[in-house]
Amino acid sequence: MDRVELDLQKFVCLGLDEARPMNKNLPKRGLALAKGICRRHDLALVKAPPCPCQCQDATSVSGCGFASKYKYLFGRVSMKIKLVPGDSAGTVTAFYMSSESNETRDELDFEFLGNRTGQPYTVQTNVFASGKGEREQRVNLWFDPSREFHDYSIFWSKRHIIFSVDDIPIRVYKNNVARGVPYPLSQPMGIYSTLWEADNWATRGGLEKIDWTKAPFYAYYKDFDIEGCTAAGQAECGRASNNWWDGPTYQQLDRVQARKYRWVRVNHMVYDYCTDRSRFPVPPPECLAGI
Repeated sequence: MDRVELDLQKFVCLGLDEARPMNKNLPKRGLALAKGICRRHDLALVKAPPCPCQCQDATSVSGCGFASKYKYLFGRVSMKIKLVPGDSAGTVTAFYMSSESNETRDELDFEFLGNRTGQPYTVQTNVFASGKGEREQRVNLWFDPSREFHDYSIFWSKRHIIFSVDDIPIRVYKNNVARGVPYPLSQPMGIYSTLWEADNWATRGGLEKIDWTKAPFYAYYKDFDIEGCTAAGQAECGRASNNWWDGPTYQQLDRVQARKYRWVRVNHMVYDYCTDRSRFPVPPPECLAGI
């Protein structure tokens, strides 16, 4: 089991005309301008172009992000992030894990959807397993995530996946393989973050477009922390009975966590694929599994 910690304050804009994108799904245009590179421990830039690079208009073919050097199987990853302030409509800041295995990829997503000044920031979570996604949920954050750093974490075990904000669970996705629902069990995943343009869907379904006069757009990061099995040691670690994330304490939410989780769902959830009858006339089987 590896534990990695580092302090990253900003990240660097990557020009996709100079570097290969991290995956084929990365949009052609990205948004960021940053100063300072941290490549200690497990964190690495996909490519470090001359800095600063200019990727702050609607025509530049560029993207930005960082990726972990290694992939992990199970455990917990967290990052403190301060999101794009002010008028960030049309931008998406993503913090996610992915196996990068194309048609069969597993992926666990935080996607922070930009807003017009004064409107709430929405975080969208999604789960891909064996290449199947379309499991979006959206929550309006109950604070301004651009004013201060907040902690965002993904807990991943054989039993369930928990997305948390400041240690408050906002989503629990259970292992329902017994119901015929795919679940990420065998593919190690890397950790990634990107900042990119998505004004065709991100804010009010694409009605709100990016105001390029507000560019460049910044997101800030620090206190990256991961505890998990590296891909190299997955055969041994994946079977180990002493992994802390497989312990009895982590098999379900405790009473306090469950109360906070219900509070989020009742007061701040604005979209749940489980209740979207236009997309799913019959609820997907995992939606019947409860908390």
